Formats: sequence, structure tokens, C-alpha cells
Amino acid sequence: MSIVEEFTRVYGRAPEVVGSAPGRINVIGEHIDYNEGWVLPYAIGYRTSVAIARRTDASINLESMQRAGKRVHASAAGLAPDASRGWAEYVLGTLVSLGALGGFDVLVDGNVPAGAGLSSSAALECATASAINLLLDLGRTPAELALVAQKAENEFVGMPCGIMDQAVSMMSTRGHALLIDCKTLETEHIPINLADAGLALLVIDTQAHHSLVDGGYAARRASCEEVCAILGVPSLREVTLEQIEARRGDLTETQFVRARHAVTEIERVHAAVAAMRAGEWNTLGELISASHASLRDDYAVSCPELDLAVVASMAVGALGARMVGGGFGGSAIALTHTGLIPAIESAVRDAFAASGFKAPRFFIATPEDGATAKLVG
Repeated sequence: MSIVEEFTRVYGRAPEVVGSAPGRINVIGEHIDYNEGWVLPYAIGYRTSVAIARRTDASINLESMQRAGKRVHASAAGLAPDASRGWAEYVLGTLVSLGALGGFDVLVDGNVPAGAGLSSSAALECATASAINLLLDLGRTPAELALVAQKAENEFVGMPCGIMDQAVSMMSTRGHALLIDCKTLETEHIPINLADAGLALLVIDTQAHHSLVDGGYAARRASCEEVCAILGVPSLREVTLEQIEARRGDLTETQFVRARHAVTEIERVHAAVAAMRAGEWNTLGELISASHASLRDDYAVSCPELDLAVVASMAVGALGARMVGGGFGGSAIALTHTGLIPAIESAVRDAFAASGFKAPRFFIATPEDGATAKLVG
């Protein structure tokens, strides 16, 4: 059943608008957006849709097609954060961030795997923002809507994320990765023609559920901000590795390694763009693997399942592999020749079984379009 048909069944009338937005993978540039560096994600084919109709009162009703019959109620009057509402907080926070404080009926549907590090939360925020922007004729640009969605997650949900996930969900185009300057929000669409080279990005969902609201993410961000305060710079994009090493004595070991990851990861992003433009896929694979080592060792955001997925993929012949997303669980990616995909999947599956881990899931991530919205009827 389509989301329009289900909305009509649930609420007894058709929705006025449907917004849709994708999850994402990040080729390279992890934990860099809040350091005001550059990142290189792209949107994937897994999407979240949000159908909305206005009400004449202040009630906000929310249902999900994945949680049939479990309706969440809120009121636009004095709407404030309430973590007990779970997934609905991302929708409600976006309404607050947009200043859309009337009554609404809302139905959500989607297939972005939750907890897999593929930005299901940003997809939900951006689908909502796109729908409300069209419904209320707010005239916000995609970049402005990305900032609205980020504000919702920062201030309403309480997760101090950077702008990457929302920006790529709003602004991607099919066949391209999106190079984002996270300080200026300037973007450049970088063609990524993996299929022409006989390659693919295989996503390995470890099914080790992650949550970024538990403090680990915020602690990493705080360490970077502490380094900036010590060095007297606005962000780590302004710093070189040599400067970090020269001031090592002024930093704790934790501060030093966190900053070292950020500075070297920014360098890897620029090198990856150059490699993609030149079709140097082996170089791109080496950079992806170096990113994982830095995230594992300096940033300490990997986990046994992610590390095993990377090791098993590389042992079979992947050009490069790394964890993606905020870490502490979620997914890894492997850049590989398409002919090796069955062998990689088998190797990872066997390695997980031998370690007593939950069976992983796999899919190919191709670069797709960003958020859309359309009026119904």
C-alpha cells in the first residue's frame, strides 16, 4: 500500500503533501563536519517518505507504517523535547525549527535501516522539511532546509551533529558524490563512475546497533573544541598536522589523537577527490582504508564488528574498506571489483558467525538524488 493510500486509511482523508529524502553513505571525511572541514558523501537508494495534512486545531498526530497503530500525540502549543516520543522527535523538531507550529496529521514510511550509520534520522528530518516547505510555501532553499534539519537534531533531539548528513540528503544528484565545505556549505558535485570501472561500494550493515545520543559522539566533538581553544583557532580546518605535533606538549594524549584524526582526514578527503577525478581507484581504496585506521585508533569510534568487516573484506581483495557514520556500531563500506562481491559477503558472513556476531546485511550503494516533495491531488 502506498503512503497516500495508508494515510487516507489511517486519517480518513488524503494527505496534502508527500516529502521524500534519502539516507547516505560517506565515501570519506568522517567526524569532520563539526570541525568545519570537507566531506564526500552521497545519497543512497534507501529513502524515507513523510505524508502530511494540516489540521484546524493544534493537535499533531504521528504514525509510522513500520509501527502500525502506535500513534504518537503532541500539541503545537508549547511543544518541547520529550525523548519518550522516540522517532517522532525528529519530525516534531523539524516542525519547531521551521516555525511550523500548527496542527498536522503525519504518516512516515521508509526503508533506511535505523541504527546502521546510514543517516535514517537526517532522511526523516529532510523529508519533513521538504514537505512542510512546499505545503506552507516557505520558499527555503535546499541549503537552508539542511540547516533547519540540523538545528532540529541539535536543539530538539539533543544530538550535536554537524551538517553533512542533512546537506547530502537535501542536495545530492544521481551519479555524483557531494563535496561539501562544512564551513561555508559550498558544494560541488563530483562524478563517481564506479560501474564503468567494474567497481562498487558494498555496504556491510553489521547490525551492531549504534546510537549517537549516548555521549560518545559529543565527547569526540568536545575534544576537538578543546584543542581549538588551546591553539586559538576557530576550527581544526585551520590547522596543519605539523602545528598539532608542534603543540603536542600542550595537549592531553586524547586531545592530540582526536585532532590528528581530524586534520589527516581532511587531507584524505582532498586526496580522494583527486583520485576519483583521475580514476585512480586503487589510491581511493588506500585512502578509505587509512580513514578506518584513523577512526579506529585515533578517534576510537569503531567496534569489533566494524573492524572484522573491514579485515574480512580486505582479505578477499577489496581495494579499501572502512566504517562509515558516527561509529560505535552501524555499517562499513568496501570498495571492490564487482566480481568479488559474493566472495566478500561470504567471508564477512563466515567471520561474523565464527565470532558469534549477529548475521550482517549487504547492499550496493549507488549515488542517487536528494530530497523531493510533491503536492497530492
